[in-house]
Amino acid sequence: MKLLTDKGNNFSLKALIASQLSGIDLQLQHVESTAIVVPYLKRNILPVLEIEPGEFLFSSNAIARYILSLGGKDSDDIRVTSWLEWEATELQAVLSSYLPVLYGGGKVDGQRLQSCLTKLNSALNGSQFIVQEQSAVDICVFAALYPLYAKNSSCFENYPNLNSWFSKLSVDPAFSASVARVTGGQGSEALKASILARPIINPLPSPGATMKNEETTGGEETSVREFSKEELQRDKDTFQNGRESAPKPLPRKHPILPQQGLKNILITSALPYVNNIPHLGNIVGCVLSADVFSRFCRLRNYNVLYICGTDEYGTATETKALEEGLTPQQICDKYFKLHDQVYQWFNIDFDFFGRTTTEQQTKIAQDIFWGLHKGEHLLPETVEQLKCEKCNRYLADRFVEGTCPLCNFDDARGDQCDKCGKLINATELKNPRCKICNSTPLIKSSDHLFLNLPRLESKLQTFLDSSFAAGDWTSNAKLITSSWIRDGLKPRCITRDLQWGTPVPLEPYTSKVFYVWFDAPIGYPSITANYTSEWEQWWKNPEQVQLYNFMAKDNVPFHSVVFPCSLLGSGEDWTLVNHLIATEYLNYEDSKFSKSRGIGVFGHHAQETGIPADIWRFYLLYIRPESQDSSFNWSDFVLKNNSELLNNLGNFINRGLMFLEKNFGGIVQEMKLEPEDCNLVAAVGQELKQFVSQLEKVKIKDSLRCILNISRLGNQHIQATKPWVLVKGSPEEKARAGTVTSLCINISCLLSVMLQPYMPDTSRTIQEQLNAPAEVNVLTGEFICRLEPGHKIGTPKPLFAKVEPAQAEELRKKYAGKQEEAQPKKQSPAPANPDPKAAPATEVNLAEVEKITQEVTKQGAVVRTLKAAKAEKAAIDAEVAKLLALKKALALASGQNPEEGKKSKGKKGKKK
Repeated sequence: MKLLTDKGNNFSLKALIASQLSGIDLQLQHVESTAIVVPYLKRNILPVLEIEPGEFLFSSNAIARYILSLGGKDSDDIRVTSWLEWEATELQAVLSSYLPVLYGGGKVDGQRLQSCLTKLNSALNGSQFIVQEQSAVDICVFAALYPLYAKNSSCFENYPNLNSWFSKLSVDPAFSASVARVTGGQGSEALKASILARPIINPLPSPGATMKNEETTGGEETSVREFSKEELQRDKDTFQNGRESAPKPLPRKHPILPQQGLKNILITSALPYVNNIPHLGNIVGCVLSADVFSRFCRLRNYNVLYICGTDEYGTATETKALEEGLTPQQICDKYFKLHDQVYQWFNIDFDFFGRTTTEQQTKIAQDIFWGLHKGEHLLPETVEQLKCEKCNRYLADRFVEGTCPLCNFDDARGDQCDKCGKLINATELKNPRCKICNSTPLIKSSDHLFLNLPRLESKLQTFLDSSFAAGDWTSNAKLITSSWIRDGLKPRCITRDLQWGTPVPLEPYTSKVFYVWFDAPIGYPSITANYTSEWEQWWKNPEQVQLYNFMAKDNVPFHSVVFPCSLLGSGEDWTLVNHLIATEYLNYEDSKFSKSRGIGVFGHHAQETGIPADIWRFYLLYIRPESQDSSFNWSDFVLKNNSELLNNLGNFINRGLMFLEKNFGGIVQEMKLEPEDCNLVAAVGQELKQFVSQLEKVKIKDSLRCILNISRLGNQHIQATKPWVLVKGSPEEKARAGTVTSLCINISCLLSVMLQPYMPDTSRTIQEQLNAPAEVNVLTGEFICRLEPGHKIGTPKPLFAKVEPAQAEELRKKYAGKQEEAQPKKQSPAPANPDPKAAPATEVNLAEVEKITQEVTKQGAVVRTLKAAKAEKAAIDAEVAKLLALKKALALASGQNPEEGKKSKGKKGKKK
């Protein structure tokens, strides 16, 4: 990465300090203060971060956060965002007029500056940093204030907390090294030229114009840079005349196949295990993120196919079948419907949602297998496995639990430890136990086939070098993949001793099935084959097709190493992943999602709350864990809905529509744009370009901010021009009110299109209220007048409802602990070797199970209370005895043998 900046630019400190703290290499290139380094901007902005050729960030705060995120140092704390907005809109605005006078000569007015310094001093009272822990806020505020300190080191003496904070940061190695790099040891003199060359930051549309009613307009103000005359005229011409040359939306006709001359995009999201209901983290990490991108690509008139489905083979399904007393096929049928219902409610717009238990899956998986066999990329090996003599079966990884050999976690699975996250072999477990009968298994030998990854490593490396260079891989995807390659690839077993799976076609392995990590990714082409018989046009067409994979980070190596190696070794010219988009993890409040413990909101729960799907989509995407883990928080959920959606976005759109209907009969008026209108058009156009640029790079979270910035700009414009006053004045003033309102109506139309990937129902509602034609649904990157004078709008209505804190608190309590399972288990003693096609077990008395479950929950709370209060041991023992008796009764009512030992704990469903 390269930072382009003029010499002595204190804002470059933000990037340099962030790079020092995060350990990210940053090349520094000095340019003239008048240099235009971003090709699509007509006016210079410095500093600029060139991430890759043609990809730029030109907000100094965004640059700092981006660099910190690469090193895992950024924070998703909402206070960080709030403080950075204050620094950008208030502190920078004050300093942009104060510093030129301080450095250039003249009388300075320090009243507004004193207010800012007082605010900082109060925030630092009793705190080492502005937001508890060191964050981007400390970096950006330090960089903004540094010119004051460089000019007069005693400038903060009247603000003791601020002075102490600044002094400590000044001697911090990361900060002091960055200062030395910017100033070259010349102090304030090094900063002077850069400060005097900058334009003064003015809020839109004139200095000092602010919103009077924060509850009405969203409570924040977005600052706008100064535009050149050429930029203003160009954007005005585009707005007024661009409709004539704007493209029409491409029709979406199935089956969708690659087309010559179009950008052909194939999108997959990780196939969810069929054995459980997805929680919010599963949804945002895969299907929702892919849905946003696929919708965006359609708005760009790309030729898009979005494929997903349930992963139905493997141990997880057999395990769930045993738990519920059903056959594996019945489990798959049941949970496929549940997944489908959840995704439909969340408005996930797949082109096809399929499943892996199909004939196409068997055929394609076996074809790839035969290709690997022909290419001599398979190795036969004898494997030491655990066998349960009581069940008379080899135990697949998920049928074994025990103590992790690495971290001593006592509930590790046979394939991976949930505590330390390391992949392990079942035979390495300490104190192993059979998950079916709880007895101790023995180590036995079994013959298996391995994929010879070392033999394919050179081909894989060549592919990865090309894909990394040309594609958009998230930093965690590159890091995880590179670490696997760096450590040296090892042969990986692709067969398992199971019944439920794709059968291995080679003797003497025909009694075995393919291991799920070999088999599951093949679900992408097999599901496509169930969508269209011409599936190979997508999957064996690397010259015409760009493949995007969406997933959580734990699935990366199987999509970036194992699956590509399987395809590379098959001898055919497969479409391989060009862009791998991996998220970090989404947590729930201060914990992790847990179905067994009833913690967190799962897909069906969201629907039960009565809160519309679009609100869930918005918040999940607002907190999307793009660069580090983030958390769902009910208080923040309420805040974002009521401030960003209700008071900002919804208020802007509704007030414009209502005003046009009331005062102009709902008819769009002639728009005679004045300078402040042109400034708004240019500012909206700038946000739109940023929106498109970010989403092209799959920066979903960052792009959402552009939408909110545009509505905030619109609110500021309405507040400053006061059309409700103008409409009561002279004919010229009423015409002016019509111009302002009609311009805002067109901004609302643009917002309806930009919102479509994020909030499709809301987008549709806005367009209905605007009576907008379908042709508006194309994103060119240019702000165009879509609703021309004479256009009649529909009926305005409020878009969003307030979420009351009390309602959120009730929901927080509901999903904070053991809640009722949405799908009660049907449990009974299961045979050790279940027939996949066998009939289901007899149902138990669910009412009795539910009654005893509630009693167990209450008694558990009694025990926990006594323990927390450090009560007498005898009293605790008595209540524990009651709890154990209730659990025994529950086991009997559930059709279980309570003497078989401790039951295994539930696990989160993982994804492929």
